[in-house]
Amino acid sequence: MKTWTRYTLMLLGATLLFTTTTLAAETISLEDYLLNYTYESRKDMKATSRQVIDWVEDGKAVLVDIRFKEEQQTWGVNFGLKIPLSELPKRLAELPKDKIIVAACPHKDRAIIAMVYLRTQGYKARYLTDGLIGLMENLRGEDALYFQELLKTP
Repeated sequence: MKTWTRYTLMLLGATLLFTTTTLAAETISLEDYLLNYTYESRKDMKATSRQVIDWVEDGKAVLVDIRFKEEQQTWGVNFGLKIPLSELPKRLAELPKDKIIVAACPHKDRAIIAMVYLRTQGYKARYLTDGLIGLMENLRGEDALYFQELLKTP
């Protein structure tokens, strides 16, 4: 499927998923999100693997694996929260409002949908630009050992 078609379908899916009513002071409708979208918004919605590793190290971010449960079980990542995209609306209470929420999937298609939804709900959300595959490339050898030790410290 051509890239532009895939992203058009993702936006259509996102539009169908999100309500346009404001539920609380910190939520925003998808329409308002789009109407206020700028170059800064575009930059602010992305996070690279290196940034995520640094943010987790500094306690500034939480990684959320939004893949299907079967994918999480087959190819596990032993850090971050595991909340499939289809469960995200019902599990928002598990996400801290005071940290950057970085949505991740193997590539980035579902992570983009999760990021848009989380932003409409008042979260400082981003998506992992190089996906979980890119993150794994950055967590090899000594970097993986360091990251695991980092996650053990309170």
